[in-house]
Amino acid sequence: MAEEVGVAKAVEPAAPLAAEPPLASAVPPNDVVEEKAIVKAEKASDPSVQKSSKGSVDKDVALAEVENEKRLSFIKAWEESEKTKAENKAQKKLSEVSSWENTKKAAIEAKLKKIEEQLEKKKADYGETIKNKIAEIHKQAEEKKAMVEARRREEILQADEMSAKYRATNQAPKQVGCFGC
Repeated sequence: MAEEVGVAKAVEPAAPLAAEPPLASAVPPNDVVEEKAIVKAEKASDPSVQKSSKGSVDKDVALAEVENEKRLSFIKAWEESEKTKAENKAQKKLSEVSSWENTKKAAIEAKLKKIEEQLEKKKADYGETIKNKIAEIHKQAEEKKAMVEARRREEILQADEMSAKYRATNQAPKQVGCFGC
């Protein structure tokens, strides 16, 4: 068993020279390197590989590495494809949410503007009503002032007439303002 591990270790440095170089874009992550080490150890412990010649072992190891790299590149391509799909799906959903949000905001803002216009109209109508009421009150006040002024003039005229009568008859009034008793 110890010899098998030794043979596998001796074959391992020669294998990368015989195999095709990996693609520059397909650099395996650290956990993939560990998988390769496990696969190589299993191949080295296989009894049929030990019985074959050294060239055959190198060829088998190189083919296994090529197959492994092919599998890993396929997995990486699949992973990138799935990530891209997920990103596109998420972007589409985010776009839909943003569109929905903008539509709802626009509807609410339009409703708010309509309500504000209605309130402005009510305010203008109410302001006009109040101004009309103020004008009516002013008109009534002017009428009352005119009536009071007319009554004052009548009373002054009446007092002048009575005083002329008292002077003409040479009589005094029976009651004088404050001096009534």
